[in-house]
Amino acid sequence: MRSGVFLSGATTIALIATGAANAADLEPEVKLPPAVWSWSGGYIGGHVGGGYGRTSFGNPYGPSIYGGVVDTPVFLAGGQIGYNWQKNGWVFGVELDASGAVSDGTNTCLAASGFVVSANCTAGPNLFTTGTGRVGYVLDALGHTLAYLKGGVAWQYNQGNVLNNYEFNDLGLQKKTHFDYGQVGGVIGLGVEQALTPAWSVNVEYDYLHFGGPSVATPPTVQLPPFAILPANTTSLSSSYHIGKIGLNYHFGAAPWAAQWADAPLYAKAPAGAPPIAYTAGWSFEGGSRLWLSRGRFQWDASAVPHGIATGDPNILVSRLTYHGLDGLSGELFGRLDSPWGVFLKSNVGIGRFDKGKMNDEDWSLPSRVSYSNTISGQANGRFTYYTVDAGYDFLRGANYKLGGFIGWAYYAQNSDTMGCMQIANPMTLCPASADQIIGSQDTQWNAPRVGLSAETMLTERWRLSTDVAYLPWTDFAGRDHHLLRPGTTFVDQRGNGGGGVQVEGVLSYFITDNLSIGVGGRYWAMWSEKDSETTCTGCYRGTTATQFSKFSMERWGTFFQASYKVN
Repeated sequence: MRSGVFLSGATTIALIATGAANAADLEPEVKLPPAVWSWSGGYIGGHVGGGYGRTSFGNPYGPSIYGGVVDTPVFLAGGQIGYNWQKNGWVFGVELDASGAVSDGTNTCLAASGFVVSANCTAGPNLFTTGTGRVGYVLDALGHTLAYLKGGVAWQYNQGNVLNNYEFNDLGLQKKTHFDYGQVGGVIGLGVEQALTPAWSVNVEYDYLHFGGPSVATPPTVQLPPFAILPANTTSLSSSYHIGKIGLNYHFGAAPWAAQWADAPLYAKAPAGAPPIAYTAGWSFEGGSRLWLSRGRFQWDASAVPHGIATGDPNILVSRLTYHGLDGLSGELFGRLDSPWGVFLKSNVGIGRFDKGKMNDEDWSLPSRVSYSNTISGQANGRFTYYTVDAGYDFLRGANYKLGGFIGWAYYAQNSDTMGCMQIANPMTLCPASADQIIGSQDTQWNAPRVGLSAETMLTERWRLSTDVAYLPWTDFAGRDHHLLRPGTTFVDQRGNGGGGVQVEGVLSYFITDNLSIGVGGRYWAMWSEKDSETTCTGCYRGTTATQFSKFSMERWGTFFQASYKVN
């Protein structure tokens, strides 16, 4: 009896246990939600960037009729260190950074009158530091994306010259002053920072820096007519810069070799219908087209020092031609191919036109001994073409980001016709041409190697931010200028090399579907040659051929709109 009861009870317990086990198998697996990452803590990193600057020179002789502002393209690279505090979705921080800079700029200054020999001013910063406070807000549920504003103090080290242009050989003045100074100013900026892993983050940032400046000495100069020596004086300087940067930060307290989040793969193969991702385990290609609304500038500085003469400063000018306000519209195709190993190829090619713009032709010490002449002309029939091609490697990559370095090549060509002319400085020299008469033309071609960083991150499932920063360590320039008002055939063959350049662009795009996206972006390109480049003028100086030192520079910048299609 007891034995039967025992067996019956054991059977009942076994059935209950089996039922409980089966019920447990039917319960869905409970996964803990991924941890929300915190920005609190210290970090250290590096950055590269570039952009556009201006240095203004006050005129002690009165308001300038032309010039007075030097364009200073800038490429910079450096490092930063900082600390963040996070409370809920808000992030507060402080940051110190320092950057070495490569910059080049020159323009006419102290041009108060056509009867005064104006100067050639050069300027270029080679060092920046900033100390800023940051306030930001986390945009996503996991805390990986931070948008922020920053502001604080900045310091720059700027240097350059104020050099009188050609002043008639027999006077022997030809003096210059040199300046180099450090100056405190201010900086404001905004950016987006993406946490790639627990240890690494990448940020894309725009900064505006402004500096007042000291008063620096100017050399004595010549007035004619009536003949007079204007004594040495001072000019006040100010400068400002628009800079775009890509930065990579290491956050203390996390293992630098931790290549991924605990809840996310290093890379993924996107299944059908999945949201867009930045990097896949296989091949991917994205291609599309852009419409670029841009403004261009080209400058040719012709030295008063003949080529082959060992003495004299090539910065002393006898002539300068500046083409500016060259507003154009171009269409381009672009594409990028990514491999499973992180190696990528990318390129773009475009063609555009412009029928706007001005050309200022400045001359010093003409045969009639006019101190300064400046004629202004229009531009027409303008055309430009360009391409870049790069090969690179993404050394950091994941399902929603990639960051890599690249090397490549850049090409830019431009030509236009010059229409009419009008004297704006000295009434003693006139320009005998009607407004619709073609009086000249200018052809230019630039080639340069480029090296840089490329970054891309998915800010959300649909919004993507992509940036490129490239430094051009060397340029090759070839051009031809036609002067059609002179009797006979007159043209100038132009050659330049050395120098440098910077190319920066950023794009914010939105995926309408998993493959199709539209976007808006900005781009700035600048190139320049060394000041001892060479020109050969055929048909000049009563039919003879002569060579002289020259310097060449170009800029083109603007906004573009794009549409692209991506295949994973």
